[in-house]
Amino acid sequence: MRIMIMCITNSTNGEPDMTVKVAVIYYSATGTVHALAQAVAEGAVSTGAEVRLRRVAELAPESAIDQNPRWRRHADATASAEPAAIDDLAWADAYAFGTPTRFGTPAAQLKQFIDQAGGLWREGRLADKPVTAFTSAFHRHGGSEATLLALGNVFYHWGSLIVPPGFTDPAVSAAGGNPYGTAATGQGADAAALEAARYQGRRLARIAIRMSSVVA
Repeated sequence: MRIMIMCITNSTNGEPDMTVKVAVIYYSATGTVHALAQAVAEGAVSTGAEVRLRRVAELAPESAIDQNPRWRRHADATASAEPAAIDDLAWADAYAFGTPTRFGTPAAQLKQFIDQAGGLWREGRLADKPVTAFTSAFHRHGGSEATLLALGNVFYHWGSLIVPPGFTDPAVSAAGGNPYGTAATGQGADAAALEAARYQGRRLARIAIRMSSVVA
């Protein structure tokens, strides 16, 4: 799926009249993080942001994917989706990264993509940009917070400005109360998690808008 929408914000929500560019970069095996990523993108779009929704490349062998019917269905359903590229990071004013938790760390697929950003990092082109993260785990204590904190280590190195949801909206508590980032639990993202993800996308975009207005 490709989302690339442009519209102009207006003063009715208290934000400056300008457009920012948000890249939602994610990896999803069975579709849960994919659903969260779509919700984050929707939230950013609702502020008037231009959004690129991009899934990073699959690294797992076909034999591994075939062992999980949900993984195979999602892989087939998203086979034609436009893949994430490092140019998406150069293009964006703000980032949202999504990944399932893998033993309390980001999935290898997302990490492999991040590892390609060394050139932009050396040029300082990732610094001073707002960034946020979201995740999923099968169990409530399955490593969601550790995964989000691990991604934070990357953002510290980049010099990006981490924008967590915090406890700044009732949607966060309704989804389980994770101030680090939206985290879905179980097989699939429920309505509360999706609403929290939409809020997280709105918050990221609004912070980016405010920062852009100050710079301008």
